[in-house]
Amino acid sequence: MEIWVNPACSKCRSALSMLDAAGAEYTVRRYLEDPPTAAELTAVLARLSLEPWDVTRTTEPVAKELGLRTWTRTPADRARWIEALAAHPKLIQRPIITADDGTTVVGRTEEAVRSVLP
Repeated sequence: MEIWVNPACSKCRSALSMLDAAGAEYTVRRYLEDPPTAAELTAVLARLSLEPWDVTRTTEPVAKELGLRTWTRTPADRARWIEALAAHPKLIQRPIITADDGTTVVGRTEEAVRSVLP
């Protein structure tokens, strides 16, 4: 299992605590220091069955600088959004957890985190 975290994020810390309490084995990826590539983001989005705008933190200052709220959200815009997430990983919603069986969730709730536990 891998979890993408920002250590400053309370939701990330909570998810890590839940994984620890369950005795789960996992790898931490500090995605701000080790940003995912566009290909990795594309794969994670496919596992999540979400679009890039669904996992974008549009209230971040960089989102405002880029004007993300005005970007269109169509299949033709998908690559543009993914490139923005890859270039500015702070925009990625967190934590993202990928279980060994391929199940992937945005672990912002206890239910989501529990859903990936063995």
